[in-house]
Amino acid sequence: LKGRLSRFIKRTLRKNVLEYIKYTERKAITIPFYPSEQEQDLYERVQKLLEREDSYALPKRHRHLTGLILRKLLSSSTKAVLNNLQILKTRLERLKLEGIVEDDMDIIQQIIMDDDLEDDIVEDAESVAPDTECKSVDSDALQAEINELESLIVKAEQIGTDTKSKELLSGLEQGFAQLAEMGAAKKVIIFTESMRTQQYLAHFLENNGYQGKVVTFSGTNNTPQANKIYQQWREEYQGSSRITGSAQIDKRSALIDHFKDHAEIMIATEAAAEGVNLQFCSLLINYDLPWNPQRIEQRIGRCHRYGQKFDVVVINFLNQRNQADQRVLELLTEKFSLFDGVFGASDSVLGSIENGVDFEKRIQSIYESCRTPEEIELAFERLQKELEDEINLKMQKTQEQLLEHFDEDIHDILKIRLDEARERLDKVGRWFWAVTCQQLKQYADFDHEHHRFTLRESVNELPVGQYQLLRKDGRQNSALQMQDHHSFAYRINHPLGEYVIDGAKAQETKTAEVIFDYSNHTTKVSVAEQLKGQSGWLTLNLLTVDAFNRQQFLVFTAKTDNGRVVDGEACKRLFNLSAITNEKLDNSASLDALPDDLILLKNRQIDARLAEVLEQNNVLFEAERDKLEKWAEDMIFAAEEALRDTKMQIKSLKREARLAQSIEEQKQNQEKLKLLERQQKRQRMEIFDIEDEIADKRDELISALEERMKQKTDITELFTIRWKVI
Repeated sequence: LKGRLSRFIKRTLRKNVLEYIKYTERKAITIPFYPSEQEQDLYERVQKLLEREDSYALPKRHRHLTGLILRKLLSSSTKAVLNNLQILKTRLERLKLEGIVEDDMDIIQQIIMDDDLEDDIVEDAESVAPDTECKSVDSDALQAEINELESLIVKAEQIGTDTKSKELLSGLEQGFAQLAEMGAAKKVIIFTESMRTQQYLAHFLENNGYQGKVVTFSGTNNTPQANKIYQQWREEYQGSSRITGSAQIDKRSALIDHFKDHAEIMIATEAAAEGVNLQFCSLLINYDLPWNPQRIEQRIGRCHRYGQKFDVVVINFLNQRNQADQRVLELLTEKFSLFDGVFGASDSVLGSIENGVDFEKRIQSIYESCRTPEEIELAFERLQKELEDEINLKMQKTQEQLLEHFDEDIHDILKIRLDEARERLDKVGRWFWAVTCQQLKQYADFDHEHHRFTLRESVNELPVGQYQLLRKDGRQNSALQMQDHHSFAYRINHPLGEYVIDGAKAQETKTAEVIFDYSNHTTKVSVAEQLKGQSGWLTLNLLTVDAFNRQQFLVFTAKTDNGRVVDGEACKRLFNLSAITNEKLDNSASLDALPDDLILLKNRQIDARLAEVLEQNNVLFEAERDKLEKWAEDMIFAAEEALRDTKMQIKSLKREARLAQSIEEQKQNQEKLKLLERQQKRQRMEIFDIEDEIADKRDELISALEERMKQKTDITELFTIRWKVI
């Protein structure tokens, strides 16, 4: 797939364009906090619950995954873990009253949906094989767990305000102070993994100095505030193209616009970590920190991206009473380089983490198995060493791939093209101005200093008045030169500009003598200096080639009177000089005087250009044919894959038939088997039909390609001159 897309999609990394684009940096602030005794006690008691191997509260099939979620929510807020303790308690009470154990996936999905957690957790949960083993319930043990959960819920409800949320106020003060120092807008996005934490923080900040300045963003965006903002946004943009008709997309746009224009704080779940551009915001707070480095990079990438005018300040919180949390932040900072510098985490480093959930599980296993600070330290040292090996291997593979060299080529091309583009902007502007002056000299008065003119007489039914040439001076981000708002903006694609160009192209060009004045030229032109004092012939032809597409080439052919060939680039540079013309030569005399060797040289140059075009078309033909062959392979593969799937179903059904316990089961299996065998036969025939269809289609397309390969050429002589450089 990468190979097929490479013809259409070119990826350029930040590091490749630093010379041309000024990227801002990331600056990290770490805010330490000390949980209260109540918070620490709740944390330790929930930890002990999660450490139990045999618990009714934790879904057996997804015990580790539930533990991962609860541990992350413990680091988020008390309100987040409180909600999930209540879900687990409800599960056990239903088991006690009805003897019904809810499906593990139902519990996992309820936890994930209630807290707007990442979708990849659901995918990981669904990949676990179901546990069909049924065990009897110990009613005493069940009641003990219900009592324990009730005690934990009461404990959580008593906590009230989290210590970390109080430190958030301090973090906002520090962050806003840095923004003011940089001159950036007073905007902050606060990321959390939990919607319960989001709701808690919104209420907390509204009551602590930020009333009316907070907006929330989640996967659902169904709060009264979000709906109100959405309705106001719809009224504002009614009838405009901004309204897409999709409520989900339009709500996202409405909330982002509200954040940009009215609010100071956006509190977002992971739903805002993808597909949202927040270049106008330069302060990001990770209220809770994902263990998945790819998620963190996505968060920061919402603000730290092309178009960001200021350095991005990233604030993280650090629990000083949790050794494992400290090591996680250290790992993410040092090994993944997420929070500082211009680039953030590189593709090679993030690419070494094949699956974010798997990486989170590796951290989760440390939380589960390690009790003492020494054990935690040793486990993280081991994980860090494993990561170093994986990252080094990934980087080695990356360097071996063509993409690494390709990026260097792109770098060189960008460097060359940047200079060419700047030079060309200036040249085209000069050429266009000169042609305009020539074509409109009878109808307009020109102000050469400011590149504007007043059209006295209407031409081609165009309005008279002042026209201002729009051009750039070649410097990046230079403003367009507009002298008067009452002027017409004059450019190449303006109707008057098109009239000028068409008129110049249609002019008859008689053979004449052109004397180029290099002596009075202000800058050095090496090729002109070498030709000073010499004379010769020059002819310019327009070569038009119709094959895969229409291409046009200007073919310069020139020689000095002493037989020296002047190349095309030198010819172009001659026409940058001022010149005078002498039209005393008549056509017949000039044609008779045109040397035979110049005509031969012209023909050779045209043949050489045609050979280049033919080679390019051959490459295009091969690429198109290769694309056609791959399409044919895909069609065959899809048909064969369907046949293989049917064969597997037949094989599975035959196995079931052998194990059937009753005649009725045997009969049902045989009927299904008969249907599948018919389907298999039909699919085999379809493969032959598809192969025939592909063969016909291939022949048809190749014939069309070959027809397009037939080059139709046209050669038009634009002018022939005698030239002289003085």
